[in-house]
Amino acid sequence: MKNEKSDGKVAFITGANRGLGFETARELGKIGTRVIIGSRDAKRGEAAAVKLREQGITAESLGFDITNARDHQKAYDYLANKYDRLDILVNNAGVWKESDTSSPTSVPTPPSALSPEILHETFDTNFFATVALTQKLLPLVRKAPAGRIVNVSSILGSLTLQADPASPVYSYKAFAYDASKAALNAFTVHLAHELRDTKIKVNSAHPGWVKTDMGGPNATMEVSEGGKTSAQLATLLEDGPNGGFFHLGQAVPW
Repeated sequence: MKNEKSDGKVAFITGANRGLGFETARELGKIGTRVIIGSRDAKRGEAAAVKLREQGITAESLGFDITNARDHQKAYDYLANKYDRLDILVNNAGVWKESDTSSPTSVPTPPSALSPEILHETFDTNFFATVALTQKLLPLVRKAPAGRIVNVSSILGSLTLQADPASPVYSYKAFAYDASKAALNAFTVHLAHELRDTKIKVNSAHPGWVKTDMGGPNATMEVSEGGKTSAQLATLLEDGPNGGFFHLGQAVPW
């Protein structure tokens, strides 16, 4: 999977004040992208931007809650007024509501006992709000010479692997989270098809099992590795894939 330098490009990354989003911002910033960190906590977002700027990266922050429709308009206005385009959108913000990932003995609630509230809260962030934000910002992505949209998914959203007793994720099921990521993957496929005759590419990223607050301490990848897949998909060349699901350049089954 070949990638390009992105000097001068503008990227908006949701949920980027820490964890996967912050590492994605760092990866993109290192190759010359101007990164805009979306963070529910404006102070933490600015602190993250300062940390990146100290590393020579051009970084800004924007107080942004993906579940707040007014913030979608706020992001659009900010990007439109300042840059009149958006080269890269990384839909990174997401939630996990079904278990305590910091505890190795915590088990997700089975689907037969999952509350409607947890299901709705998970889908509101991981799917509905993400779709709505992408729809809002798409006119700005269309203005970019070669827009890239990255939907941060998870291998747990792979129906193929979840249904295969021989797969590494077969025994670990968190219904709300997994289903929300499967739905996000469906959005990737459908939006990529809609935009197939443009220069925009839309792909899903499985960042890996990373030692973030969500991934927990037992994860197999360090935080510093967590943004690599999203950054790769955000900088695809013109002949790169569209409408796929990837981890570090390798296809993940739907």
